[in-house]
Amino acid sequence: MLGVGGASSTSSARGAGRGVRSGAGAGEDKLSALTCWGGCTESGSVAGDATAPDDYDRACAVDDLAGVIPIGENGAQALVLADEPATSCYLPRHRVFLRWLAADSEAGLRTAADLVLADPATMWEECGTWVSDGPAVLMDSAEAGSDLGVEYPGGGMPSEASVPLPAGHWRVRAAQAEVDEENWVGLVQLLPVES
Repeated sequence: MLGVGGASSTSSARGAGRGVRSGAGAGEDKLSALTCWGGCTESGSVAGDATAPDDYDRACAVDDLAGVIPIGENGAQALVLADEPATSCYLPRHRVFLRWLAADSEAGLRTAADLVLADPATMWEECGTWVSDGPAVLMDSAEAGSDLGVEYPGGGMPSEASVPLPAGHWRVRAAQAEVDEENWVGLVQLLPVES
């Protein structure tokens, strides 16, 4: 677990590093939106429809550094932190997910992130718009939302972390930056969409 002043989570090899943060859509509470996330299935498809990819495969299909995909049938959305397996945490002060791509220490990673966030020359990739009705969960996309908090058969628990976020429409942008020889960060930032 990464503890750099925010929610934290670790992506597992099973999840191929696709971190997912899900929120509820209109008319759907947070718990039901989270439980709609099916994760990775043995067949790679949704039960009852052999042609529909499971949620994990849909998350893996995101080609950008981040992306938004629908979950459930009530308009809920998941924000996918894509690209590679990476320990990730949420820094509420900047409304940014920090992804540990390379660093010798948490302090070095945090300093590198602060430098990238402050640099007007940072090359940001636009990754869509995400609608959330408030706090959500940072988790491995291979996990089913209904399995969070349930012990694995061999012991241990799925990694999850609360993400304190107000309800809103968010412009999603992402960047990866090599700050120096030791520190390389991934950032996925949420910026409010003005109405």
